[in-house]
Formats: sequence, structure tokens, C-alpha cells
Amino acid sequence: MANLFELTTTDLSSEFFEVLAQGESVKIERIVSKGHRSPETGWYDQAHHEWVAVLKGQAIIEFDNQTSVTLKPGDHLIITPHQKHRVAWTEPGIETLWLAVHYTH
Repeated sequence: MANLFELTTTDLSSEFFEVLAQGESVKIERIVSKGHRSPETGWYDQAHHEWVAVLKGQAIIEFDNQTSVTLKPGDHLIITPHQKHRVAWTEPGIETLWLAVHYTH
């Protein structure tokens, strides 16, 4: 048994990604951020759907159409394929814990 809130690393010099489960058309991962953000010039452009939830901390996701969404614990959203986005901000003082499910139809 594992616990989503117990970290398996103490090194958060960069965002921490951990695959929790995966199959042919789905991948579930835990992401831990602490003041991290995407590079100014980089956008995620994924070929699959992503459902993402914040379990702890806060974050802002920015989209290439100049809109943004602030996520706090319990907030979740679906990012559709090729919807360009990036992490604009995560709370610097504490870990932001994400749960992400990547899937195809």
C-alpha cells in the first residue's frame, strides 16, 4: 500500500513526477511542485486528454489563448488534446501535489 501524501523523495530542486499506474490507454501520475513553473518559452502540447487535480497547495495553469485557471485543493479540470498549456505558478512555500490522469478515447 502507498499514500499519495507521503513523498518518496526529498529532492524537489525540480518538479517530481511519479507514475502510479499505467495501461494501454491510460497513465496515472503524481506530480509534486514547490515554486516550479514551466519555462517561459515552453508549452505542453499533448496528443492525449489529461485530467488533472490539485490535492494540496495551489497552482495556476495558463493556456495559449491567454486564459488561466487557478487551482486550489480539490479543483480539477480536463485538458483536451493539443490544448497548449503550461504551469505559470505553483506555491513556493509548500509542496503542490497534483494527480494527473492521461488517457486516450
